[in-house]
Amino acid sequence: MFSDGQKLFAEFIGTAFLLATIVGSGIMAESLAGGNVAVALLCNTIPVGAILVVLITMLGPVSGAHFNPAVTLGFRLKGDIQSGLAIGYVGVQILGALVGMWVTHLMFDLELFQTSAKARTGGGLLLSEVIATFGLMWVIFATLKTKASAVPMAVGLYITAAYWFTSSTSFANPAVSIARSLTDTFVGIRPIDTPAFIIMQLIGAALAFYVYKYSMEPRVSSAEKTPTQPVDEVAASALHSK
Repeated sequence: MFSDGQKLFAEFIGTAFLLATIVGSGIMAESLAGGNVAVALLCNTIPVGAILVVLITMLGPVSGAHFNPAVTLGFRLKGDIQSGLAIGYVGVQILGALVGMWVTHLMFDLELFQTSAKARTGGGLLLSEVIATFGLMWVIFATLKTKASAVPMAVGLYITAAYWFTSSTSFANPAVSIARSLTDTFVGIRPIDTPAFIIMQLIGAALAFYVYKYSMEPRVSSAEKTPTQPVDEVAASALHSK
């Protein structure tokens, strides 16, 4: 059994490494791709999918390996985490994301504090964030239900795919969105565009929970319920048995 402090640290360090991978591979990809955006995106995608498999495998048994306030929201709705700890998770996820991003700036000799100038706005991108986050949560909930040991690989592969089938390149994470607004690199997003992304991500997570609950949570039909006798019938039965 792990303490709450250990769980919080796992969420902090896991989110920090996730952001270091997202930002660092984006910087490296853009510098080596020679202006080919498709190659740069591919080189950004593969490390992110890979690090998710590693981090979830390592830290899943400790904290659940959320690394994402939207995931924490989903598990709070599901009743798997208490409100106090969930709030703590969100706090350390955001802090970890910022630290991971800032450390990456230092590794690449970039200015530590910056803001992104990359515009990411419009209805298509916002819908993409709903779909991306819905899909992520659906993968997590459904895979936990059917084959829990496959969650690390399932999440890594889903994010790898979602980078390419969503027009937003699948941020799907409020902590990631906040950190990416503070890096003027390949993976950035303007701070002014970030709140709308976060709202769409939370909507996607909530939708995934309710769809999962409807479609995969066990329910007892009226035909399967054991009929109960009214209290007076029970008493009468008891009297006749004497």
